[in-house]
Amino acid sequence: MSTEVLFTVVVLAVGFERLAELVVSKRNAAWSFERGGVETGREHFPFMVVLHTGFLVGALVEVWVLRPDPPAWLVATLLVLAAASQALRWWCITTLGPRWNTRVIIVPGLAPVTGGPYRYVAHPNYVAVVVEGVALPLIGGAWITALVFTVVNAGLLRVRLRVENEALASLPAAA
Repeated sequence: MSTEVLFTVVVLAVGFERLAELVVSKRNAAWSFERGGVETGREHFPFMVVLHTGFLVGALVEVWVLRPDPPAWLVATLLVLAAASQALRWWCITTLGPRWNTRVIIVPGLAPVTGGPYRYVAHPNYVAVVVEGVALPLIGGAWITALVFTVVNAGLLRVRLRVENEALASLPAAA
């Protein structure tokens, strides 16, 4: 099987994982809204969807058009990093439970979550996004996609973190 086909399988697996996230996110957003949840940061959300979709498509296009040939040791290392980023993402999702979703929705009166990976870093899901943004495309040698996504995502994260931190500041202190 060619490198391009194997890379396509990996990217499609991540794409299906994203679809699973969207199902969980929609269910959890409904849970939050049923409890008086308030959404902020709607303005940047469509850009985030386009960026993350473009990331997957861009990596595939780059690999199929340029046909890079990354060394096997690098591919293996990057696969481990990409898998670790997925594990971290799902640790965040399970730790937040019904409070996790892809939007910024705050349920008034609920204290911030401080367990799981949140015990170590304030926004662990974005650590996963940053690692995946480099590792996933480089598995196939798509360095242009990795670079462009990383730079554009840094700007998006500046906005997203500001919105999330302002929203979280409205919550009562963790017990």
